[in-house]
Amino acid sequence: MNLAVRIDVGSSTPHYEQLRAQLAALITAGALADGQRLPTVRALANDLGIAPGTVARTYRDLEAGGLVLTRRKVGTVVTAPPAALDRAAVTEAAERFVRLARGHGLDDGAIKDAVAAALLGGGSAPEGARRSRSSTVRRSARRDRGALTGAA
Repeated sequence: MNLAVRIDVGSSTPHYEQLRAQLAALITAGALADGQRLPTVRALANDLGIAPGTVARTYRDLEAGGLVLTRRKVGTVVTAPPAALDRAAVTEAAERFVRLARGHGLDDGAIKDAVAAALLGGGSAPEGARRSRSSTVRRSARRDRGALTGAA
């Protein structure tokens, strides 16, 4: 099986999170059908050039989210996605967020980092943790702007 997923080795987003987000998107969009087998951990790791433990962690996270089910001698199979999302509302919210972030001077890389941080935090991080992610995003934005202007 050849999945349409890729790993951006230059991204600050961990490999397992990149893979998890892509597989979750394929499942919720219906590109991976209910009952469809996913590649074995070793096969997918080999195809993507990443460690098998990274793929195993991704599969565990997907299973915890109810998107896949892993059983011995059967492998990892897609389960029916959770209740359908109002995709139009989510897309609209994402577009508003991108406009807001660009309005605050963030480039695409910093915006992706902010989304990745929010996904990793699950939206329920303590207030102090939220502040540290925000300062990380601000530092990233300053670094990116500095790279564009030639500043250090």
